[in-house]
Amino acid sequence: MPGFNDAHHHLSMRGQRLRELDLRESQVGSLDELYAKVAERAAGLPPDAWVRGAGYDQNKLGAHPTREALDRAGGGRPVWLQHVSGHMGVASTEAFARMGFSRVEDVPEVPGGTVGRDAAGLPDGLLTEQAQELANRVLRPVTHEDYIRGLALASRVAAAEGLTSFTEPGVGHGLAGNGSWDVAAFQEAVRQGLLLQRATLMPGSPNLHDVGNGQFGLDLGIGTGLGDERLRIGPVKLFSDGSLIGRTAAMCCDYQGEPGNRGLLQEDAEALRTFILRAHASDWQIATHAIGDHAVEVILDAYEEAQARRPRPDARHRIEHCAVTSDAQVARIARLGVIPVPQGRLISELGDGMLAALGPERARGCYRQRSFLDAGIPLPGSSDCPVTDGAPLLGIHDLVNQRTAGGVPFNPAEALTVAQDSVIPNRAGAYAGSTHGRVSGAGERWTGR
Repeated sequence: MPGFNDAHHHLSMRGQRLRELDLRESQVGSLDELYAKVAERAAGLPPDAWVRGAGYDQNKLGAHPTREALDRAGGGRPVWLQHVSGHMGVASTEAFARMGFSRVEDVPEVPGGTVGRDAAGLPDGLLTEQAQELANRVLRPVTHEDYIRGLALASRVAAAEGLTSFTEPGVGHGLAGNGSWDVAAFQEAVRQGLLLQRATLMPGSPNLHDVGNGQFGLDLGIGTGLGDERLRIGPVKLFSDGSLIGRTAAMCCDYQGEPGNRGLLQEDAEALRTFILRAHASDWQIATHAIGDHAVEVILDAYEEAQARRPRPDARHRIEHCAVTSDAQVARIARLGVIPVPQGRLISELGDGMLAALGPERARGCYRQRSFLDAGIPLPGSSDCPVTDGAPLLGIHDLVNQRTAGGVPFNPAEALTVAQDSVIPNRAGAYAGSTHGRVSGAGERWTGR
């Protein structure tokens, strides 16, 4: 293969995580080991410095870390540990104080997210989805220089894995972004020769606003397609729900073993609909994160209405992850020309947690790559790195072999052949990347996971 393209790769987040405490399963096998890693890192920091880490998975540790345990491990320092999914994290008491809550009992509920609480009603440290903004407003943005250093570090690692182009799903303000200067940092990385791949950047939805003349978007009328083959603006990134392994993705039915928990939408369905209608009418390509089957249905409804109100040939709207789908939804995705963007590497790294969340029957509707291909749907490949390993060959392995880290068959009926996995997804990745001009990744023959 001459090079790999990844249709959903958080290079900027990968760069920052490479500079933080690594809490993935390969490094941490228990909560006690996690707390020991936090204590070791804290011992080498100034008294007022943050201890930051990422990559833990409560499905593999048995539970989330807790605020009080982080207080002890961190020696009273502010600690913020982000879940492997990026959809939640855990804070220490001092971290809450830095967020503006010197009394933890004053931490409020946050629409579109949850604040975990103990039996006494006090925050246990866990912040999910939009509740993470309590931490992000203190921790972001990282400095312009640090952001560029992170891009350079991640770009070198990705190049060693064969990655030659990618789409960054979320820059600027928003859950997956950093701050107002993100695009400028990518431009500077290109100028300095630090960004080794061609890049398509998705602005996060909070960055779009009224720009006059009835239009909705970025200032100066900037929209999907601006740029060149080295760096261009792609779709707008919108979040509709959360994480499957974190059990916050919006489902049609209860999670296995959790009566009453069907996850949540990060915004109500009407707000999501309104945003999609406005962005579509202003010629944006739209890429919406939707994992649960309820979220997928809400987004398909909005996409279909948008096209009915203002038909746009070849709009190429996307559903990022598109993890749990019914047969009817697969058929509807094909009919509407929507592009699902699933991730193969999730199967081994997070598959055991997904099977536990869904149960054996509903798991048959999870990550349906072969079903998408059989329905004639373009199938880009992607990794969601750093949520999972970004190496493209590992993604190919998982889509073919369909086994979890625990050795359990994941969804064998959806397995791809090596030939399907090494040619078809790459062409689809280029197709999914942009609706204007030459797309990043059009020269490669496969889209890395």
